Amino acid sequence: MKLSRTIAIAAFAGATLVLASGCSVARKQETVGEYIDGSAVTTAVKAKLAEDKDTSASSINVKTMDGGIVQLSGFAKSQMEKDRAGQIARGVKGVTEVRNSLIVKQ
Repeated sequence: MKLSRTIAIAAFAGATLVLASGCSVARKQETVGEYIDGSAVTTAVKAKLAEDKDTSASSINVKTMDGGIVQLSGFAKSQMEKDRAGQIARGVKGVTEVRNSLIVKQ
């Protein structure tokens, strides 16, 4: 009797795990690995922006989405700074696309 109870609990736990992971994929949530990869890309882009003398990293927000898509938002002092920020982001390993939504302050 004790063995059949243990098997039933193990089967229930296994089914719960399978269903929970299936829900995550169905809703297109990031896996832990994708989240860490995105965070690493975001950090690398922000570091490169901070190193560059022509960009103000504190005014630029960086978000990495699925597949290495980087979204830049915030404000740039000039069109040159906006273009330079996009160029820097494109040069970071793991970036597949840059969506440059920086607003140039006049």
